[in-house]
Amino acid sequence: MPSTNNRRPGGSSLMDLEPVDAGAFQGAASGWLVWGSLIAVWVASLLPWRLWEPVPDVLLLLLLYWCLHAPARVGLTTAFVFGLLMDVQDTGLLGLHALCYVLAAYGILRLSHRLRHFNAWLQALQVLPVFVAAFMVSNLLGAWLNGAWEGWEWLWSALFTGALWPLPDILMSLHPRRLGGDGAGPV
Repeated sequence: MPSTNNRRPGGSSLMDLEPVDAGAFQGAASGWLVWGSLIAVWVASLLPWRLWEPVPDVLLLLLLYWCLHAPARVGLTTAFVFGLLMDVQDTGLLGLHALCYVLAAYGILRLSHRLRHFNAWLQALQVLPVFVAAFMVSNLLGAWLNGAWEGWEWLWSALFTGALWPLPDILMSLHPRRLGGDGAGPV
């Protein structure tokens, strides 16, 4: 029976190539990284810099990043809880941030299979409507319940938040153990 191996002796083929460090791409993100980053950004959001109207919602940005990259750890319940925490912090109508966060998380989870095929820059173009829609529903409902329209300043916040979508991906690519919870990867 003839041999099906067409390789030259002593030669190599493209099939023999392996990544230098395949361990960093196999595991899920560690819980310490996911929850530590979310809690750190939530604590940073307690600072008064959020009072400026067009400021991006960095907590929502990171929450949606983890909804896409660690859906087993962060999902709709996490979005609802952090949204309620933001509602309590802002002393506004209870549930508006929660609604915005849950709608945005739902949008990302629905698009997650498609988003994983693109790099962060192309993902930013696709998640921008998710941010705008979630902010719009929340602000329209807030205007209806408050009885006063506050204007279109919220749109700047949604646009800035969508434009910052590649930032968490860039920062997490710098982390040596971004995908391996056991310390896999270069140090």
